[in-house]
Amino acid sequence: MKVLTTVKALQHQLKQPDKSPVGLVPTMGALHEGHLSLMKNAAADCPVIVVSIYVNPTQFNDKDDLRNYPRNLEKDLGMLATVLREDDIVFTPDDKEIYPQKDTRVFDFGNLDKVMEALHRPGHFNGVAQVVSRLFEIVKPDMAYFGIKDFQQVAVVRELVRQSGSGIRIVPNPIVREADGLAMSSRNQLLDPARRKEAPVIYRTISAASRMLRKNDIPEIKDFVKKEIERSGNFVLEYFEIVDDIELIPLKRKTEMKDSSKYYGCIAVRAGRIRLIDNIRVLLV
Repeated sequence: MKVLTTVKALQHQLKQPDKSPVGLVPTMGALHEGHLSLMKNAAADCPVIVVSIYVNPTQFNDKDDLRNYPRNLEKDLGMLATVLREDDIVFTPDDKEIYPQKDTRVFDFGNLDKVMEALHRPGHFNGVAQVVSRLFEIVKPDMAYFGIKDFQQVAVVRELVRQSGSGIRIVPNPIVREADGLAMSSRNQLLDPARRKEAPVIYRTISAASRMLRKNDIPEIKDFVKKEIERSGNFVLEYFEIVDDIELIPLKRKTEMKDSSKYYGCIAVRAGRIRLIDNIRVLLV
């Protein structure tokens, strides 16, 4: 693999023959097996993939969250060396490479930027759109790979591509979980031992909620989720919503569900200063 830090060096490398299609895997580092699964899937589709490692400041509405976000480039590169091929590229730019000038663009994603994560992290998805669109401009990928754990982010990026007309294919990848069911996340390593031990309650609860939908209505299910998550006092529920997979409109009653749509139960939990998110497909039958 080649480790490059500048836009110029990256674009020069991508001009070489036999570099198409190009796959992009955007990350903020602090890599785990979930990230590696993205890269393996990308490598199966593309003769060359670009893995970006960049902690994007414009998507953090909490300065403490930005400051505390785990960073260990040496460890990340060691993990990447186990899955990337000779021609694959790791792109590790600094702020000036990504934003040579202040990015003042404001995006309009309609309802996608008005619910769930957007309510609790104002400006987050505008920052995501800024950095993703910039990476698309730099790399010009044919395909880009994202984990479905960040369910709302995938919907936003798809809308970004639709608005831009770039034709980039967004490839969502399944959630990768720890042995105890906790969705893999770079933030898991920030949990204290007690909360980490209890964190599998998140997946257990949304799994139970998905089964409840067959006999219970959404208000009852939301009450159940809140009680289960907050039972021990170690976690606070920020939201649990059942939404469609296109517009992400939260449902109030299960009678609103349509046979032609797919629905997901999406959750965000606060463990002290750490936020954890997860989701699960839900079915009426």
